[in-house]
Amino acid sequence: MHLQYDLIAMISRGSSFIIVLWDLIQTCLIHPSPHIFFGWRRFWYRLFGAQIGRGVLIRKSVRCNYPWKVVIGDFAWIGDEAWLYALDHITIGAHAVISQQVYICTGTHEITDPHFGLKIAPIIIGEGAWIALGALVMPGLTVGAGAVVGARSVLTHSAVPMGIYLGTPAKLVGTRLMNDAK
Repeated sequence: MHLQYDLIAMISRGSSFIIVLWDLIQTCLIHPSPHIFFGWRRFWYRLFGAQIGRGVLIRKSVRCNYPWKVVIGDFAWIGDEAWLYALDHITIGAHAVISQQVYICTGTHEITDPHFGLKIAPIIIGEGAWIALGALVMPGLTVGAGAVVGARSVLTHSAVPMGIYLGTPAKLVGTRLMNDAK
């Protein structure tokens, strides 16, 4: 029992040992896992402190540097080659979709600082939002519930709920209208 508390304490501090161990787990156990081993990947993410909801689908080629800073709601999907760059907290709502090659980036550098000091801020992806193929979400933003960030878009400002954002930088181009299920 004492070992479990020591592991939790090391994870919460982000110790170098835990960071290296997580990288080895990703490289040796998660990335080579068969396509359908979603439970296996959820197990490892949870073991390293991620809060993962029911039915979450994490593809084997997803990269995450600090899973203990990640919360993913029920039935969310994280696509192939997506990056969860969690220098700060990333929260992904239930039923959200993070498509292939998306980069969720909680860290950047301060351009007014001659030493380019690190600037980090959390990201929140709302319930039912969709971040499409290859999009980039910058630090400190919120993507509102049901919003869509289009393929290859760069989101530099928070997205309103149900908004549709396209381009570089992404701009609001419309609002999602939901069809009644038949």
